Amino acid sequence: MLVPYLEETSKPRATKALSCPALVDLLPEIPCVADDPYNSSPEEERSSEFVSEEVMSQEVRDRKAGGEDLPLNYKKVPMIDLPLGATEDRVCGTIDIEKALTQGKKAFEPGLLAKANRGILYVDEVNLLDDHLVDVLLDSAAGGWNTVEREGISIRHPAKFILVGSGNPEEGELRPQLLDRFGMHALIRTERDPELRVKIVESTREFADDPVGFREQYVGDNSEFATSILEAQTRLKEVKTPPELARKISEVCSELNIDGLRGDIVTNRAARAYCAFDGRTEVTSDDVGK
Repeated sequence: MLVPYLEETSKPRATKALSCPALVDLLPEIPCVADDPYNSSPEEERSSEFVSEEVMSQEVRDRKAGGEDLPLNYKKVPMIDLPLGATEDRVCGTIDIEKALTQGKKAFEPGLLAKANRGILYVDEVNLLDDHLVDVLLDSAAGGWNTVEREGISIRHPAKFILVGSGNPEEGELRPQLLDRFGMHALIRTERDPELRVKIVESTREFADDPVGFREQYVGDNSEFATSILEAQTRLKEVKTPPELARKISEVCSELNIDGLRGDIVTNRAARAYCAFDGRTEVTSDDVGK
């Protein structure tokens, strides 16, 4: 899936650090097989018309085929941070040393990609990410699966996630291969309104003094927003883009010499999502403009 690459001019780190975890509070809980480390869905799911998402691990698929009654639980959409200094083993997974030493068995210890399956993988300063980790992300983002070969163990598990990155372009460019995985970007600038700046500072102090109480102030607003998202997700299947608008999108992308069809696809998807969130079922030129 494709989501924004956040650029900034003054690096408001506190804003970035809080924004992505806060997003999870607005998303619905997802059903998962309780004892599966990959957040496998109890049912094989497929996404929209653009990409098929296999979100069930092979082990769970085999258990289901054998007629086993799978234990379920509901959890928040995973929100996983990928540190810049993470090793490839930490990201992809590696041998479980503890089991190897205590039980004499070869076992796999899932990494961050396993935890991020069906969730969000967030990379701060994504333009500074080591090349070997960029290659890992590209492989997983392209196929939706992570394959690990370690000491005679071959593991393949689903790794379908929403990739969110933030960074300061002045510190370095994003590799073209990785930039191609982001369909949209948002430019973040420092707030110039003195009144709003004071309000931000006061809110930061209130949160530091009483995080629980501060969050409770916005429970109602968050619940209302989360309900709107759920309704939009249900409505999305009914949203249609008129042929003339779809043609106009493609004409604009062609005139801009955008390589491939990703620009056409992302613009269509974003316009449909905006339309669904606004409570309508037919895309307008204003939706495309947004």
